[in-house]
Amino acid sequence: MTFQPRMDNQIEGFSVIGGMRRRYWNGITADLWDVECAPYAGGRYVARDPRLFILLDHRGRGRPAVKLSPKDRGTAQDSRQSPISYIPAEMDLWVDIKEVQYVRHLDIHFDAEVISRRLMEEIDPKRLKDPQLLFFDQRVMTLAELIASEIASLEPLHDLYGDSLALALLVDVLKLVKSPVRKRGELAPWQLKRALDFIEGNCLRNIRLQELAALTGLSQSHFSHSFKASTGMAPHDWQMNARLAKAKQLLLAGEQPLIAVAADTGFADHAHFCRVFRKHVGATPSRWKKTQQAK
Repeated sequence: MTFQPRMDNQIEGFSVIGGMRRRYWNGITADLWDVECAPYAGGRYVARDPRLFILLDHRGRGRPAVKLSPKDRGTAQDSRQSPISYIPAEMDLWVDIKEVQYVRHLDIHFDAEVISRRLMEEIDPKRLKDPQLLFFDQRVMTLAELIASEIASLEPLHDLYGDSLALALLVDVLKLVKSPVRKRGELAPWQLKRALDFIEGNCLRNIRLQELAALTGLSQSHFSHSFKASTGMAPHDWQMNARLAKAKQLLLAGEQPLIAVAADTGFADHAHFCRVFRKHVGATPSRWKKTQQAK
């Protein structure tokens, strides 16, 4: 599936040379721009997905100035000393360009959810939210130049080549380290988190095993075995515990009769609720409530 970047720009003073050149990879879109700049060029940039801006070349006496607000004086960007910026999703950035005649830059936008699935682990949200502006890294620049050459090529190589370069660049910039080896048969961290979050948000209805398996890209039998290896219990039992946890909250609130608590937590009737509660908790709802209130 092609990932389409979503940008909201208010810019002026740029004339694109040779048109925009773009390549799509799995969850990644890379744009190579060659632009001529008017005496003043720049404006506001904001994207709804995280992105990398890499200045490959510029000509002229001046330097692009990157700013966090329109009134900020800004910090000069140089293609040799500070060419790389990682900009989180929804972060506003302003650029002023004076006394610069030409700029070449690479923009790499990515879908964090797709990249997480490809890496088979959740990307630390803090890494995605923390900007990294105007830094230099030789390894990143080497990858960026190779990506730019591939985009500009009239005879591009197999998609796996550019895709691998772009993914390696993202891993490097975000400093994504390898997670500890999990036990054989367990779900990957991102799969487990996705399944648990879904169960927590939907536990008051009957969740089908097919739904959970689809969330993690596994067959139903594979998911069921891997979930139990990760949590020590079957998906249905985990859901039931989540449902009973909500029932306990309602019981302790003391505002509803048992029949209403049963209905609000998805049980067929009062008798079913009491039977399941006693099986899992070891006491009837009424006795458990009295015990908790006595503490």
